[in-house]
Amino acid sequence: MLVRLRDYLASWFDWIYLPRIGVLDVVEIIIIAVLVYLILVWIKNTKAWMLLRGIVVLGIFILLAVLFRMSTILWLVRNGIGLFAIAALIVFQPELRRALERLGEGKLLQRLSLFDRGREVTRFSNRTLRSIVLAGTEMAEEKTGALIVVEKNTHLTEFEQTGIAMDCLVSSQVLINIFEHNTPLHDGAVIIRGDRIMAATCYLPLSENKSISKKLGTRHRAGLGLSEVCDAVVIIISEETGDISVAQNGQLISKVDSGRLGEILSDLQKQEAASKGKRHEKEAV
Repeated sequence: MLVRLRDYLASWFDWIYLPRIGVLDVVEIIIIAVLVYLILVWIKNTKAWMLLRGIVVLGIFILLAVLFRMSTILWLVRNGIGLFAIAALIVFQPELRRALERLGEGKLLQRLSLFDRGREVTRFSNRTLRSIVLAGTEMAEEKTGALIVVEKNTHLTEFEQTGIAMDCLVSSQVLINIFEHNTPLHDGAVIIRGDRIMAATCYLPLSENKSISKKLGTRHRAGLGLSEVCDAVVIIISEETGDISVAQNGQLISKVDSGRLGEILSDLQKQEAASKGKRHEKEAV
């Protein structure tokens, strides 16, 4: 069929080169397209998405250098391409290792989703907002240490997998019970996605910021460290002082009261609603 179609077109457009396309060629193209799609979805759902955007910006800069024949920059790019490739392997090492591990797990149909198909981050409700504020206020009064992560656009699957899966509705009682002293789940962070607590006792990366006060402990460094690598909002309650702090975009806001905490979460809620509305507008267009 394909050969006959090629010959027919060639008789009319004999000056156009039409390569011979077989069934295996079509299958190969489909496989490559599916793999590229899954890889892009995987990148979008991890912190690698921000790094990919940086690489795209760098690629545009290199393209401009080619167009304007900037010989020095092009020489640096040609000689540094190997270093860039090695740096990418180092930066994406945790994600690549996890993808390879999933390749050897489960059945064939499960392997097709090894890159975590995209899930839209749902907007958390006012009930969840009030529950977080109420739990934070009560734990601060009792000087109960806590680390609460509210997910935004960047999926925190890799950190979620370091803890214990829960998948339950957010409530102030559940949050308080999780961080109660001498309970199995009190150590580590809780990750909230939408209106659900996805996991507890999760490990977060520690910040390497040298300017952080030496008075801050591991809990604050972990919350600040996560905010440096993703767009999540991290609520930190000190066990020593009972103070509430909020880490966001690599910045730490100290001594936050219940009113201010509600404002921060409300702003986050509005940002999620706005981004969701923009996505729906694009899909409609």
